[in-house]
Formats: sequence, structure tokens, C-alpha cells
Amino acid sequence: MNKRILFIAPHPDDETLGCGGAIQRHLEDGDTIYWLIITKAYEEDGFSKEKIDRRENEIIAVQQEYKFDGVYRLNLRTVCLDTYPTKDVVAAIGSVIQESRSNVLYIPCGTDVHSDHHVVFNASWSCCKSFRYPEVKEVYVYETLSETEFSAPFSSNSFMPNTFMDITPYLEKKNRIMELYASEVNSHPFPRSVKNMTALATLRGAQMGVSYAEAFVCLKRIIP
Repeated sequence: MNKRILFIAPHPDDETLGCGGAIQRHLEDGDTIYWLIITKAYEEDGFSKEKIDRRENEIIAVQQEYKFDGVYRLNLRTVCLDTYPTKDVVAAIGSVIQESRSNVLYIPCGTDVHSDHHVVFNASWSCCKSFRYPEVKEVYVYETLSETEFSAPFSSNSFMPNTFMDITPYLEKKNRIMELYASEVNSHPFPRSVKNMTALATLRGAQMGVSYAEAFVCLKRIIP
């Protein structure tokens, strides 16, 4: 059965770091795929016009590579999500879920070190109540290199996946798409390096007995 998938990214590149293989897998399976970008950089927050324009071009390039059926943008101020009323962020994300009629969500980890990720996780999870959003049947939390592994070293912050997806046929393209975010990728041992992305995919693959995988925490799965 065709699914309607919404990949929720606090920032452009989170979707590729956490779900670049899953996006391709769902597309190949014939699912309808959407991309929700929560934030945007603004000059008044210290970002140069050159960097903002470059990022916009990167988003266009990534969109074309993945062939999303739809892209939604909330254009909230990046690194400032904790300054918005929570109810407003919840309402904005909820409206996208309803408009896209998405029944599967991929959301960032709530214990990531980046405050924007905390806000997006909490707001997204608030949109998963069955009595308010009955269309949402599955919810998966993804890990984001440079954010998830840098959370405070407490057991409550550990990313403990219980769902794995074989992305062996898709890793090469995932890495190539990540390189489109030129300002976000650097050489190893920088966390967001192609070598490190491949290493994580290798580890997750070993956990499930394949060459490369992505790992998720399944928070909700309703089986009809």
C-alpha cells in the first residue's frame, strides 16, 4: 500500500544525514515523499547574503536529487526555535501533516545537542496524538551526525535504535547528495564527513547483518 512519508528536518541537511537512504528506499517502493524544512537563515541573525543564497541553491539541488513530491518550508529563524511559542510550532507542523495527509513521520532525536532539534522533536511528537492526527500511523526518530552523538553522556540521552533499514543500494547516492551541502561537509575526522557517514552506516549495517543501514527509534506503529 502506498504510504505518504514526511521527513521533518530542523535544518536542510538533517534529512540526508539521518534519512538519506530511507528517502530513496521509500521512493523506490512507490511511496509519496515530502520534505518539511523548519528553519531558514536570515541576515539579521548574522548570516551573510552569500551564505543564504548558497544554501537556497543547495536546497534546490537536493530537492531535485531526491525528487520529492512536495517540499514545505516554515521559514522559522534557525538556531532560534526556542524563542517561538511552542503552540505556534506545533500548529505549523500540524498544518503540514494535515495538508500532505502524511501517515508516516521521520523526526529528529529529542536529546540531540542542538536546541532546534529539541523543539522540533517535541512539536512533532505533539502532532502524533491519535485523536487529533488519526492519519499518523508510524513515527520514527532518526539520528543526526554531529548532534545525536554529542548529547550529554547520560543514559536517558542515549540513542537506542529498535528499527533498521538496509540502505546498501543507496549509500553512495546519500553521500553524494550530502556533498551538495558544501558548507556542512568537511574531511575526516569532522563529524559530517563522507567517511564518518559511511562508518556509521557500516556500524548500523553490522547490527542487522547487511553492508550498510540506517537506524531509527520507532515511537509509534499502528498495524491495521
